[in-house]
Amino acid sequence: MDAQGFRDCFERIKAGMARVVVGQEDLVEGVLVGALARGHVLVEGAPGLGKTLVARALACVSGCSFKRIQFTPDLMPSDVTGTQVI
Repeated sequence: MDAQGFRDCFERIKAGMARVVVGQEDLVEGVLVGALARGHVLVEGAPGLGKTLVARALACVSGCSFKRIQFTPDLMPSDVTGTQVI
């Protein structure tokens, strides 16, 4: 894929997410960059800012499934992965 094709694809995905997520352009772009770089993105913020909505919209636009883990202060990595991490 050439640079122009990548830009078009990126903008198309971003526009698809913008139809659902309003007013969070920086967050949407950051999550997209993290996903395209095959990295991880930790989204922190106060309740009600649309963090789950952004993740759900990205999954929908990209044709992936969406699952959510509710983190609490006492949650350990082994609670998520099923193995003990030292």
